Amino acid sequence: MDPIQKINPGLSPVGAPATLGSPLQVHDPKAPSFEDTLKGFLGDVNSMQNEADASIEKFVSGEIKDVHQVMAAVSEAKTSFNLMLEIRSKTLDAYQELMRMQV
Repeated sequence: MDPIQKINPGLSPVGAPATLGSPLQVHDPKAPSFEDTLKGFLGDVNSMQNEADASIEKFVSGEIKDVHQVMAAVSEAKTSFNLMLEIRSKTLDAYQELMRMQV
């Protein structure tokens, strides 16, 4: 047995057909789809925004006395929203690049 195969039996020599862990496997049927992942992320961002709004309302009404708690919720919602915007921008950039490649 090759010394590299002793370390990682899934590796195959260059030019030989891959057996285990082939990088050519495209789709895992158990993995969530991109759409499901995106919907879940958008739902999380929306719930963080709603929680931040609720904590602001509770602070104004006097239910919450700690400003730090409100600011933490608002900051968390802002960070998640900014991350969502970056993901959207990168996705649109990738889509536009693919469209340029087709021309």
